[in-house]
Parts: sequence; structure tokens; C-alpha cells
Amino acid sequence: MNARLLAGAALTALTIGTALSAGSASAQGVSGDAVKIGVLNDRSGLYTDLGGEGSAVAARMAAEEFGGKILGKPIQVITADHQNKPDIGSNIARQWIDQDGVDVIVDVPNSGVALAVQEVTRDKKKIFLMEGPATSRLTGDACSPTGFHWAYDTRALAVGTGRAMVKQGGSSWYFLTADYAFGHQLEADTAAEVKKAGGQVMGAVRHPLNTSDFSSFLLQAQSSGAKIVALANAGGDTITSIKQASEFGLTQSGQQKLAGLLLFISDVHALGLSVAQDLVLTTGFYWDMDDEKRAWSKKFFDKFGKMPTMVQAGSYSAVRHYLKAIEAAGTDDGPTVAAKMKEMPVNDMFAKNGKILANGRMVHDMYLARVKKPSESKGPWDYYQILATIPGNEAFATVEESGCKLAK
Repeated sequence: MNARLLAGAALTALTIGTALSAGSASAQGVSGDAVKIGVLNDRSGLYTDLGGEGSAVAARMAAEEFGGKILGKPIQVITADHQNKPDIGSNIARQWIDQDGVDVIVDVPNSGVALAVQEVTRDKKKIFLMEGPATSRLTGDACSPTGFHWAYDTRALAVGTGRAMVKQGGSSWYFLTADYAFGHQLEADTAAEVKKAGGQVMGAVRHPLNTSDFSSFLLQAQSSGAKIVALANAGGDTITSIKQASEFGLTQSGQQKLAGLLLFISDVHALGLSVAQDLVLTTGFYWDMDDEKRAWSKKFFDKFGKMPTMVQAGSYSAVRHYLKAIEAAGTDDGPTVAAKMKEMPVNDMFAKNGKILANGRMVHDMYLARVKKPSESKGPWDYYQILATIPGNEAFATVEESGCKLAK
């Protein structure tokens, strides 16, 4: 072989070796200059109080536990408002990942937006930590290898509140439903549980997102004669519908009861106990259940001025678990971190021995609660009486039941 050919062969070998070395280096450690956490949620509309800046505060609290660094790189938390529009949410997610180096997207209340963002993160092989959205489709037909559904879902709410209300004599139901993916799924899942428990569904009416006048919808519910008027909505819509139901005197006859299928402590705070008293709800977190929850919630309160919702507490838990997985895996590569997250149990103030299924569902205990009467409350934010613990394996579907293709 002549000298020119030998030199060319050496250069080729060096180029291949350099490329392999670079590939190996990129597979380990942190890509870019930081681990970037993007908290994407409603920051100006009807879901602001249940997530909003509170979810960003919770994510920062998780980062602070690691000293603000992971694998020698800084942890950054950025935020954006998806305005409850799937196209805006997916466009922000795409820009964050392609241009801004965001490694993980967090929260995303509004199931329609979350389904759109799930498509982006699945395609880009990035982690998606979902605390705000409810639809069980996110770990069902729309599941992703890098998507994790954390705090609750429509099935868990249906198992908790739906079964409990039927057992208490709520044998007939009428749904007042938010007219988009979340409301539809919550109605479907709850109706299925009601029927399993021996109850009857007498009808439903659907309302636009962020409705200011529920009078016509409440009149239809009232005229149905159903014992339970189930609110398959959330945030500002739940607050408004409960207030207007009270003004209508819908429950004063004693013939009908309201069931808030997705009720947050922020909603109860906005309504006041005199209006919200005796509502039954299902939650994944309540700040006053044990010393560990109280201690963390006090730290959150000191930073934010409010007690955490289950979405905000879940955001802390999910981000903390994600960072622990990066630390254990030695990389922030999405699929690698996702696999590590599924190997590790979740143990923190939010969940004990939580486990993550192949479809990304984090299985943990849920709680059936009743809103206290004003006379029962000992002070601000003392709002819930915990009635029962719902074991995680009862609250959430198995991978096989979910319909997620990852089960195959």
C-alpha cells in the first residue's frame, strides 16, 4: 500500500474513531449546558390556581434538593402559558425542544393540550411529566414510552367518587360535562363505574370550556330528577357551576346532590366552606394527612402563600423522581431516563412505594374526602376529612386494561 493510501486509511480511522467517541460522550452526561425543565400550563385562565406558577415553584423546590445541579450541570426551570389551546401548547413544546434545549416538559393541565404535547415529546424522545391533565387516554391509546401520568386520572376519580356516591344512595346520575377530551373521558369513566355499582345514568349536557353562565345547563340537570348531578369539569368551571347551583337552590330540597368529580383544594378555598361543605371528592394529595406532607406543604406555603393542590405536589414529586433517575442513569437521554424512572419506586411526601407501569402510569394510593362544614374547620386550609384510602391497584387501570400499545 503506498504512502498516500496509508495516510487516507489513517485519516478515515481517525474520523470514525472521533465520531464514535463523540457518540459515546453524547450518550452519557448532560446534553447541552443545563438540564432544562419546562413547566407548561395555564397561567392566565380557568386552570391557573390548580397548577400555574405553583407548579413551577414545586419544580424549583425539587431542583433545590439537588443543590440546583445534576451531573455537574445547572438545573433550569422555565415556564410558558399554553392558553388551553392544543396548537399553542404543541408549538411551544416543539420550540422548547428544538431550539431551547428543554429536556422535560411538566404539568400541562387541559387534556386536549396534553394529548397534543404527548405527540411531540413521543416523536422527539423527550420526557413528559403530566400532573395537570386528567384523561386516562394518556396512558391508554395515546400512551408514550417517555410519557408519565402522575397525580390522578379520570379512572381514579371515577372509582373514588363514582362508587362512593352510589354506595351512599346516589342511584341515578346526570352529568354536566366540559365539552372537550377531559370532560368526555371523565363522564365516560364515571358512567362506567356508576353502572358497575348498580346505578343509572339519566343523561348529560355538555358546556363550553370557561363558561360564565350555567343556568340553562343546571335547569336541565334539575329537571332530570337525577339524585346526583355530577360535575365533569374542573377549575374555574367547577367553581362557577357550584356557585350557581347554590344560587339556584339545586340541592336545597334534599332530592339532589352535587358530585364534584375533579375538585381541588384551590377550588374549595375560592368557594368557601359555606358553599362547598359536604361535597365528596377524590384526591391524590392533602397537605394535612401526616407530618411529612405538612412539613413539605409548609415550605411550599412559605414560598407561594397557598397550600398545594395535588397537581402542584405531584409536580414536585415527578420532577424529583426524574432528577433522581438522571443521577442514577448518568445521562439525561430521554429513553434511558424513562427506563430508569420505571425501575425505581417513588418514595416521597406524595407517594409511598409508588410504582410506574410500562405505560407511564404512576400507581399510588388515592383518597376519598369530604369537605368540612365551617364549624368543623380549625383554621385556614383545614378543609378535608379523609373518608377512605383507595389502594392504587384499585384506583388505576392495569397496563392490559388501559389499551396502551406498549403492553404488547
